[in-house]
Amino acid sequence: MNVMQQADVAIIGGGIIGLATAYRLQERFPGKKVVLLEKEREVAQHQTGHNSGVLHSGIYYKPGSLRAQNCRAGKQAMEAFCQQENIPFQLCGKVIVAITNDELPRLETIFERGQANGVNCQMIDGDRLREIEPHSAGIRAIHVPEAGIIDYRQVCERLAQRISEAGGEIKTSARVTGMFRREGRMVVQSGAGELEARLVVNCAGLFSDRMTWLSGQRPDAQIVPFRGEYFELKPSAQHLCNGLIYPVPDPNFPFLGVHFTRMIHGGVECGPNAVFAFKREGYYKTSFSLIDTLESLTYPGFLRMAWRHWRMGLHEMWRSFNKSAFVAALQRLVPEVRSEHLVTAPAGVRAQALSRDGNLIEDFLILENELVINVCNAPSPAATASLNVGKLVVDKIAAHLK
Repeated sequence: MNVMQQADVAIIGGGIIGLATAYRLQERFPGKKVVLLEKEREVAQHQTGHNSGVLHSGIYYKPGSLRAQNCRAGKQAMEAFCQQENIPFQLCGKVIVAITNDELPRLETIFERGQANGVNCQMIDGDRLREIEPHSAGIRAIHVPEAGIIDYRQVCERLAQRISEAGGEIKTSARVTGMFRREGRMVVQSGAGELEARLVVNCAGLFSDRMTWLSGQRPDAQIVPFRGEYFELKPSAQHLCNGLIYPVPDPNFPFLGVHFTRMIHGGVECGPNAVFAFKREGYYKTSFSLIDTLESLTYPGFLRMAWRHWRMGLHEMWRSFNKSAFVAALQRLVPEVRSEHLVTAPAGVRAQALSRDGNLIEDFLILENELVINVCNAPSPAATASLNVGKLVVDKIAAHLK
């Protein structure tokens, strides 16, 4: 007869938030038994592993929000961790570019937020912009020299190594299928068997809402997946971008618009084009799940959002199937880019949390009861902020472990 495994804390999800939480938990409570359950054979296989690898500065976020607070502190913690662990990162700098006069008020608002959040940033004119990014269009820009690039998959591999060395256990191929209470503890059923824990922490990313339902809590939002489609510049065109080149974002749309991102291991990504994904892990145009699709298309929150933003949604879909339209969007920032400069790059999928009234959940959302902490929404800059988000979750865990 198999003896059920016991743990003080069971963490669901081997992305960067789950791993950072386990790492911070062992730092603070080295004697506690921590078991992390990941459904794939390796960690960081979904949102984290398909991340564009930007170290965000926190310039966009509303001052005082969890995103702003955690991004600033999290970026410093990430840089310190990488220096300690000899993981390469580079502060290559970023420009947020206004192309037309009507974008200038929005650019000014972003600059004011950056100053309020303590970001090192400067407003620059077109001449200074061309000194930093010689091939960029624009009449004015914000220069953020502290923005950077990194490989978050490598960070996760090192976090997993440190967790194991500290006595934690990472179980892969351990898809969670159920949870129930028993005598004041939670029993988690997974592909690795049953695990009984004093506390469960849900960091399941694209499936965080379903895990919240399994835990017996009612989430305030549902995850709707959006695929971010990218191209990459061929080596002959990589000189067109020195660092990170971003447009002024549309405040009425949840994404930052197509931009240029220099990668830590070389190359330059261009994108994303953000389209509704017909599968939660739908990395290809042909990816489809009937359950995932019906779940999204029958959710009132998605239908309300789609009604409000149908023009933008159609435009994104058009760019998805028309490379010329995608190139035209890139040419607003870098006019010299041509279709022949681009090759298709791997896509990512964003877990967008939507409330029932169709509003985007823009900040971190964490629900808890006496036995489960659910990280229901961890939007960008979650990877940058992960070590601080992990600390925030451990502060909540501490109250349960007394």
